[in-house]
Amino acid sequence: MEELFARTGEKMAKSVEAVKRELAKIRTGKATVSLLDGVKVEYYGNTVPLRQVANISVPEARLLIVQPWEKGIIGDIEKSILKADLGLNPSNDGNIIRVPIPALTEERRKEMVRFVHKLAEEGRVSVRNVRRDANESLKKLKTAGEISEDDFHRAHDHTIQDMTDKHIKEVDTVLSAKETELMRV
Repeated sequence: MEELFARTGEKMAKSVEAVKRELAKIRTGKATVSLLDGVKVEYYGNTVPLRQVANISVPEARLLIVQPWEKGIIGDIEKSILKADLGLNPSNDGNIIRVPIPALTEERRKEMVRFVHKLAEEGRVSVRNVRRDANESLKKLKTAGEISEDDFHRAHDHTIQDMTDKHIKEVDTVLSAKETELMRV
């Protein structure tokens, strides 16, 4: 049973991490390096993450600077940022790419909050699916006679449910922080 609990906790934590990663990609009107995490660049015939071919920095609140390690790929990087459909308009001066982060309108902020809620709900569903799988495994153990009725109910009603509640609360905390960040003007 301990192995089942460890595996369940690990899977639930991965679900929460996936939500955190997805939420980090969402633009809040404030420059962060993680905004460009999903950008892939064509580099010598391979598609690689932007971070592998350039240095990204945040010199001020509404500006990202992308400094390629090779000047020859500056155009490819610029095209990749545009193609990523992040609503950003990069410009280059031959050495570096400046990516200004436009302010979000009130309507866009509300739209993004709805999207963030949808992502969080997907995370909660994922955690609940892990709970369901763990409970099914417990039922199999009980049916096989490997655990007693009391152990089954204790694990089912308390341990697994407590894990689920903890991870769902973590998703809600991340959601709340992102929502506050989005609505801050």
